[in-house]
Amino acid sequence: MSVIKLRGRQRRHYRVRRKIRGSAEQPRLAVFRSNRHIYAQVIDDDAGRTLVSASSREASLRERTLTAATAAEVGKLVGARCKEAGIGRVVFDRGGFAYHGRVKALAEAAREEGLEF
Repeated sequence: MSVIKLRGRQRRHYRVRRKIRGSAEQPRLAVFRSNRHIYAQVIDDDAGRTLVSASSREASLRERTLTAATAAEVGKLVGARCKEAGIGRVVFDRGGFAYHGRVKALAEAAREEGLEF
């Protein structure tokens, strides 16, 4: 990724983060997408703790290439883990990425698992 694209994404991420904040009642679902993997964390910003996480680097998904289908699997994983942890509502942090393609697939799969945002 070029430095210009990286700085633009970071600027967009800071702009999003000024507006949203995760709490214990409604934590933040943060998404990071690299060229090879996608990561999702559910974060309580008040305590500074990651409550739930899932990524395409896990053993069951490691051999798959990063496609929208792989991102959807990660979304289902994070949704199921949130359900186990008793988390029903989150705020979505797209991390400065466009809500399109893999990021959108992850979000929609998490919604299908019962997460509300």
